[in-house]
Amino acid sequence: MLQIKVLLIEDDPMVREVNRQFIEKVEHFQVIGQASNGLEGITQIRHHQPDLIFMDIFMPEQDGITSLRKIRELDLPVDVITVTAANDMETVKQVLHLGVFDYIMKPFSFERVKGTLENYLRFKKQTQSDHELTQRELDQLFHYRDGQTNVEQSATIVSEKNLPKGFNRTTLEKVVHFLHSVDGASAEDVASGIGIARVTARRYLDYLEKQEKITMDVHYGGIGRPINYYFSK
Repeated sequence: MLQIKVLLIEDDPMVREVNRQFIEKVEHFQVIGQASNGLEGITQIRHHQPDLIFMDIFMPEQDGITSLRKIRELDLPVDVITVTAANDMETVKQVLHLGVFDYIMKPFSFERVKGTLENYLRFKKQTQSDHELTQRELDQLFHYRDGQTNVEQSATIVSEKNLPKGFNRTTLEKVVHFLHSVDGASAEDVASGIGIARVTARRYLDYLEKQEKITMDVHYGGIGRPINYYFSK
Protein backbone atom coordinates (compact mmCIF):
# COMPACT_ATOMS: atom_id res chain seq x y z
CA MET A 1 0.00 0.00 0.00
CA LEU A 2 1.26 3.48 -0.92
CA GLN A 3 2.73 5.36 2.06
CA ILE A 4 3.42 9.08 1.82
CA LYS A 5 6.47 10.36 3.72
CA VAL A 6 6.02 13.91 5.01
CA LEU A 7 8.56 16.44 6.29
CA LEU A 8 7.33 19.34 8.46
CA ILE A 9 9.10 22.70 8.22
CA GLU A 10 7.67 25.11 10.82
CA ASP A 11 9.39 27.31 13.40
CA ASP A 12 6.59 27.20 16.02
CA PRO A 13 6.88 23.92 18.02
CA MET A 14 3.19 23.94 18.99
CA VAL A 15 2.00 24.43 15.41
CA ARG A 16 4.45 21.76 14.27
CA GLU A 17 2.94 19.29 16.74
CA VAL A 18 -0.62 20.13 15.65
CA ASN A 19 0.40 19.61 12.02
CA ARG A 20 2.01 16.28 12.89
CA GLN A 21 -1.09 15.04 14.70
CA PHE A 22 -3.39 16.13 11.86
CA ILE A 23 -1.23 14.49 9.19
CA GLU A 24 -0.82 11.19 11.02
CA LYS A 25 -4.60 10.95 11.58
CA VAL A 26 -4.95 10.53 7.80
CA GLU A 27 -4.37 7.01 6.52
CA HIS A 28 -1.26 6.42 4.37
CA PHE A 29 0.62 9.50 5.67
CA GLN A 30 3.63 9.42 8.01
CA VAL A 31 5.73 12.31 9.33
CA ILE A 32 9.35 11.20 8.96
CA GLY A 33 11.10 14.42 9.99
CA GLN A 34 10.70 17.94 11.34
CA ALA A 35 12.65 21.17 10.86
CA SER A 36 12.35 24.60 12.47
CA ASN A 37 13.56 26.68 9.50
CA GLY A 38 14.26 26.46 5.79
CA LEU A 39 18.00 25.84 6.06
CA GLU A 40 17.44 22.86 8.32
CA GLY A 41 14.56 21.79 6.09
CA ILE A 42 16.71 21.60 2.93
CA THR A 43 19.23 19.44 4.79
CA GLN A 44 16.48 17.11 5.99
CA ILE A 45 14.94 16.86 2.51
CA ARG A 46 18.26 15.54 1.23
CA HIS A 47 18.60 13.17 4.17
CA HIS A 48 15.05 11.79 4.49
CA GLN A 49 13.95 12.08 0.82
CA PRO A 50 10.28 12.76 1.67
CA ASP A 51 7.43 12.73 -0.84
CA LEU A 52 5.73 15.81 0.58
CA ILE A 53 6.72 18.96 2.48
CA PHE A 54 4.38 20.81 4.85
CA MET A 55 5.99 24.23 5.15
CA ASP A 56 5.34 27.62 6.73
CA ILE A 57 6.26 30.83 4.91
CA PHE A 58 7.37 33.11 7.77
CA MET A 59 10.42 31.48 9.42
CA PRO A 60 13.79 32.67 10.78
CA GLU A 61 17.13 32.10 9.01
CA GLN A 62 15.49 31.04 5.74
CA ASP A 63 11.84 31.73 4.97
CA GLY A 64 9.46 29.51 3.03
CA ILE A 65 9.63 31.36 -0.30
CA THR A 66 13.43 31.29 -0.29
CA SER A 67 13.27 27.60 0.63
CA LEU A 68 10.81 26.89 -2.20
CA ARG A 69 13.16 28.58 -4.69
CA LYS A 70 16.06 26.53 -3.34
CA ILE A 71 14.05 23.29 -3.66
CA ARG A 72 13.33 24.10 -7.31
CA GLU A 73 16.90 25.23 -8.04
CA LEU A 74 18.27 21.97 -6.61
CA ASP A 75 15.62 19.98 -8.50
CA LEU A 76 14.67 18.11 -5.34
CA PRO A 77 11.89 15.60 -6.18
CA VAL A 78 9.35 16.68 -3.56
CA ASP A 79 5.89 18.24 -3.57
CA VAL A 80 5.08 21.14 -1.25
CA ILE A 81 2.00 22.26 0.65
CA THR A 82 2.34 25.65 2.31
CA VAL A 83 0.55 26.06 5.65
CA THR A 84 0.81 29.72 6.60
CA ALA A 85 -0.86 32.86 7.91
CA ALA A 86 0.36 34.79 4.85
CA ASN A 87 -2.68 36.06 2.93
CA ASP A 88 -1.38 38.98 0.89
CA MET A 89 -1.67 38.64 -2.88
CA GLU A 90 2.03 39.14 -3.57
CA THR A 91 2.99 36.20 -1.33
CA VAL A 92 0.22 34.04 -2.77
CA LYS A 93 1.41 34.75 -6.33
CA GLN A 94 5.04 33.98 -5.51
CA VAL A 95 4.10 30.70 -3.84
CA LEU A 96 1.84 29.61 -6.69
CA HIS A 97 4.50 30.47 -9.28
CA LEU A 98 6.86 28.14 -7.43
CA GLY A 99 4.51 25.22 -7.96
CA VAL A 100 3.00 24.25 -4.61
CA PHE A 101 0.38 21.51 -4.51
CA ASP A 102 -1.87 23.49 -2.16
CA TYR A 103 -1.95 26.64 0.00
CA ILE A 104 -3.62 26.29 3.42
CA MET A 105 -4.18 29.43 5.48
CA LYS A 106 -3.89 29.52 9.28
CA PRO A 107 -6.00 28.98 11.27
CA PHE A 108 -7.14 25.76 9.62
CA SER A 109 -9.22 22.73 10.51
CA PHE A 110 -8.38 19.04 10.46
CA GLU A 111 -10.99 18.61 7.72
CA ARG A 112 -9.13 21.08 5.49
CA VAL A 113 -5.84 19.25 5.96
CA LYS A 114 -7.51 15.86 5.49
CA GLY A 115 -9.11 17.03 2.24
CA THR A 116 -5.86 18.20 0.68
CA LEU A 117 -3.98 15.08 1.81
CA GLU A 118 -6.62 12.83 0.26
CA ASN A 119 -6.35 14.85 -2.97
CA TYR A 120 -2.58 14.44 -2.83
CA LEU A 121 -2.86 10.68 -2.33
CA ARG A 122 -5.07 10.41 -5.43
CA PHE A 123 -2.56 12.54 -7.32
CA LYS A 124 0.35 10.28 -6.32
CA LYS A 125 -1.54 7.16 -7.33
CA GLN A 126 -2.31 8.63 -10.74
CA THR A 127 1.28 9.73 -11.36
CA GLN A 128 2.75 6.32 -10.54
CA SER A 129 1.45 4.91 -13.82
CA ASP A 130 3.71 5.19 -16.87
CA HIS A 131 1.02 4.75 -19.55
CA GLU A 132 0.11 7.46 -22.04
CA LEU A 133 -2.61 9.74 -20.71
CA THR A 134 -5.94 10.73 -22.20
CA GLN A 135 -7.25 14.29 -21.89
CA ARG A 136 -9.79 13.08 -19.33
CA GLU A 137 -7.02 11.59 -17.18
CA LEU A 138 -5.00 14.80 -17.47
CA ASP A 139 -8.06 16.81 -16.41
CA GLN A 140 -8.42 14.61 -13.34
CA LEU A 141 -4.72 14.95 -12.60
CA PHE A 142 -4.99 18.74 -12.63
CA HIS A 143 -7.95 18.68 -10.23
CA TYR A 144 -10.61 19.32 -12.84
CA ARG A 145 -14.22 18.41 -12.18
CA ASP A 146 -16.78 18.79 -14.98
CA GLY A 147 -14.38 21.05 -16.85
CA GLN A 148 -13.63 23.38 -13.93
CA THR A 149 -11.34 23.22 -10.95
CA ASN A 150 -12.75 23.80 -7.47
CA VAL A 151 -10.95 27.12 -7.45
CA GLU A 152 -12.58 28.16 -10.74
CA GLN A 153 -16.00 27.13 -9.47
CA SER A 154 -15.40 29.21 -6.33
CA ALA A 155 -14.28 32.20 -8.38
CA THR A 156 -17.50 32.01 -10.39
CA ILE A 157 -19.50 32.19 -7.18
CA VAL A 158 -17.61 35.04 -5.57
CA SER A 159 -17.46 37.16 -8.73
CA GLU A 160 -21.26 37.40 -8.90
CA LYS A 161 -22.59 40.93 -8.66
CA ASN A 162 -25.08 42.25 -6.17
CA LEU A 163 -24.06 40.27 -3.10
CA PRO A 164 -26.37 40.88 -0.13
CA LYS A 165 -25.59 43.92 2.00
CA GLY A 166 -22.78 43.22 4.47
CA PHE A 167 -21.41 40.23 2.53
CA ASN A 168 -17.71 40.00 1.74
CA ARG A 169 -16.46 38.15 -1.34
CA THR A 170 -13.31 36.96 0.43
CA THR A 171 -15.34 35.41 3.24
CA LEU A 172 -17.72 33.84 0.73
CA GLU A 173 -14.76 32.31 -1.10
CA LYS A 174 -13.39 30.88 2.15
CA VAL A 175 -16.76 29.27 2.90
CA VAL A 176 -16.87 27.70 -0.57
CA HIS A 177 -13.28 26.42 -0.35
CA PHE A 178 -13.95 24.93 3.09
CA LEU A 179 -17.00 23.03 1.84
CA HIS A 180 -14.98 21.72 -1.10
CA SER A 181 -12.45 20.27 1.36
CA VAL A 182 -14.90 18.33 3.56
CA ASP A 183 -17.69 15.83 3.16
CA GLY A 184 -20.44 17.93 4.68
CA ALA A 185 -20.25 20.55 7.44
CA SER A 186 -22.54 22.37 9.85
CA ALA A 187 -22.53 26.14 10.29
CA GLU A 188 -20.51 25.60 13.47
CA ASP A 189 -17.93 23.51 11.55
CA VAL A 190 -17.58 26.22 8.91
CA ALA A 191 -17.29 28.96 11.53
CA SER A 192 -14.54 27.08 13.38
CA GLY A 193 -12.75 26.10 10.17
CA ILE A 194 -12.36 29.59 8.73
CA GLY A 195 -12.50 31.69 11.89
CA ILE A 196 -15.84 33.52 11.71
CA ALA A 197 -18.91 33.68 13.95
CA ARG A 198 -21.47 30.89 13.63
CA VAL A 199 -24.26 33.33 12.81
CA THR A 200 -22.11 34.77 10.02
CA ALA A 201 -21.37 31.30 8.67
CA ARG A 202 -25.10 30.52 8.66
CA ARG A 203 -25.87 33.67 6.64
CA TYR A 204 -23.32 32.77 3.97
CA LEU A 205 -24.43 29.14 3.85
CA ASP A 206 -28.08 30.12 3.51
CA TYR A 207 -27.17 32.48 0.67
CA LEU A 208 -25.17 29.81 -1.17
CA GLU A 209 -28.00 27.31 -0.78
CA LYS A 210 -30.56 29.77 -2.17
CA GLN A 211 -28.21 30.37 -5.12
CA GLU A 212 -28.16 26.55 -5.61
CA LYS A 213 -24.36 26.52 -5.26
CA ILE A 214 -24.49 24.07 -2.33
CA THR A 215 -27.01 21.60 -0.91
CA MET A 216 -28.33 21.16 2.62
CA ASP A 217 -29.45 18.08 4.51
CA VAL A 218 -30.89 17.78 8.03
CA HIS A 219 -29.10 15.38 10.38
CA TYR A 220 -30.96 14.07 13.41
CA GLY A 221 -28.94 13.07 16.48
CA GLY A 222 -30.04 11.23 19.58
CA ILE A 223 -30.08 14.36 21.74
CA GLY A 224 -30.95 17.95 20.95
CA ARG A 225 -32.27 19.68 17.87
CA PRO A 226 -31.62 18.54 14.28
CA ILE A 227 -28.53 20.04 12.65
CA ASN A 228 -28.32 21.40 9.10
CA TYR A 229 -25.35 20.02 7.16
CA TYR A 230 -24.15 21.69 3.97
CA PHE A 231 -22.43 20.03 1.00
CA SER A 232 -20.60 21.35 -2.05
CA LYS A 233 -22.01 20.25 -5.39
